[in-house]
Amino acid sequence: MKPKLLDSRKVFDGRVFSISEHEIEEEGRRYIREIIDHNGSAVVLPIHSNGDFELIRQYRHASGDFLIEIPAGTIEPGESPLDCATREVEEETGYRAGSLSKITEFYVSPGFLSEKMHLFAASDLTKSVQNTDEDEIIQNFRVSPEEALELVHNGGISDAKTMIGILLTQNAEFTNK
Repeated sequence: MKPKLLDSRKVFDGRVFSISEHEIEEEGRRYIREIIDHNGSAVVLPIHSNGDFELIRQYRHASGDFLIEIPAGTIEPGESPLDCATREVEEETGYRAGSLSKITEFYVSPGFLSEKMHLFAASDLTKSVQNTDEDEIIQNFRVSPEEALELVHNGGISDAKTMIGILLTQNAEFTNK
């Protein structure tokens, strides 16, 4: 049986997420869960006509390092995952996607975080203008699917959403668009 939510109160309201405490009852037991509430994200694996991937190297303060990633961004209130993906791929790579195909969606860390990521493959890329946010330090670069897979296997890519995107598109129809 699904646990019953007895009460919920917001304890923090930030720019990107909020935190709430949920009082839950399950099989006669009561307990508190702290939940990070997030609108969700769109993540995009840009695929060039020859099958190469456009990846980014971005500084992530929480990790204290530059990470190799696929473009991603928070879904704004009222924005669809597809619209967010369209916006983010162009902002972060400087390529406009002529076509976006939804691959899957997944929860990042469902034990305490409500964020759901919507993963897309972008194809029919045309050069545009990179327009990163002022707090983003991003460099984009191209790799073959084989090079990307090697980066996953040798630890060069440690970002989970990027690993998922690369691994799910190996030998899939998305790489042929």
